[in-house]
Order: sequence, then structure tokens, then C-alpha cells
Amino acid sequence: MKTHKLISLIFNKLSDDEMLIRSKKFLHTMDKRRSVRDFTAKQVPKEVMENIIKTASTAPSGANKQPWSFCLVGDPKLKKKIRIAAELEEKENYSNRMSKRWLRDLNVFGTSWEKPFLEIAPWHIVVFKRVYEIENEQKHNNYYVGESVGIATGILLTAIHNAGLVSLTHTPSPMNFLSEVLERPPNERAFLLIPVGYPAENAKVPDIKRKAFDEIISYY
Repeated sequence: MKTHKLISLIFNKLSDDEMLIRSKKFLHTMDKRRSVRDFTAKQVPKEVMENIIKTASTAPSGANKQPWSFCLVGDPKLKKKIRIAAELEEKENYSNRMSKRWLRDLNVFGTSWEKPFLEIAPWHIVVFKRVYEIENEQKHNNYYVGESVGIATGILLTAIHNAGLVSLTHTPSPMNFLSEVLERPPNERAFLLIPVGYPAENAKVPDIKRKAFDEIISYY
């Protein structure tokens, strides 16, 4: 069985004090992250977006298969196509697919089937999960695809915030139209549509609170 060559780990050990300082500083930074629906059209350098995606690709994955593809969309025509297709699905969702409880839970966010931010934000990152690979005309399933892509997406959102930008995890369901608009291969499934950019000058976010710490942690 073929094995990977092992190399020495590069690891910089920190003191307890330095770890505490870093962890508090990073918590303070990430506690300001919010999902945003009000964007400006101000351009973001392509290299910044590429670095964000490279950061996401450092995520661990099942058997190191890295079962993800990130599509960086900046073409206004493609963004308009995506908006039109997304709004068709969202209109059906709000009209027929969503339960009364679901709609009630969404009221606090003031959302509707209309998604103008999909044209306004300068970039979309469309995350696809690669369910399988084709090697020598043989199909080989990837492992822990959802978990791997979910971790990579979490790092992606963190990198976006770290770069001084805002984003929205948009999930128009079903998302098959993204594969069609972007002409993706059959082994990929759309996972998330993430508009990225600067917040509008008058951007508003819902007045919501995170769960208390003792609600999300258990000690053993």
C-alpha cells in the first residue's frame, strides 16, 4: 500500500499567557462577524478573494481528498443570471414550500424572495462539494464530504471577516441551478452561495443575540 512521506511538523509553542491573549483577541474579532444583506458595489481586489479561498483550502478533509470547489464569480452577467434563478426558487419557497413556522422564524430577519444583493455584491463565492472523483474512467467516492466542506466553509467565512469584508451564507433551495449556470461537472453539488463585499453605508442587521455560553458548553 502506498504511503505518504512524513515530514517534520512546524509548530511554534506559545506560553499560557500568549495563548490567552491571542484567544481573547480572536474572540473579540470574530464576535463582530455578522451576516449582511446590504452591500455596496465597491470592488474588492481579486487577489484578496484568492487569498481568502486559499485559506479555506487549508481545512482538514477525509483522507485528504479535499472534496471542494470554490467558484469565484465577478461577471455581472453571471451574477444577474444567478439572481434571477435564485429568486425563482425563493419565490416558490416563500409561497409554497416553507411552513408557517419557518416563515414566522424568518420574520425577525425581514427577508423575502427578492435578493438584490446578488447583483450588488462585487463577488460571489459558490461552494461546491465534490461527491466523487473520476480516475481512469472509474468513479471513486470521497469521504466525509459534508463534514469536510462544512469545515472549509467555516474557515472561508472567518477569512472573509478577517480581511475586513462581509458576507452572507445564502442557501436558495434547491440549488441545482448553480451547477447549470456555472456549467459545473456532474460530480459536484452546490453547497453554499456566498456574496462577499463591503457593507452598504446604511447597512442594518437584525438585533439578535447569541446563546449564553452555558447553553452551548458541557464539561466532563
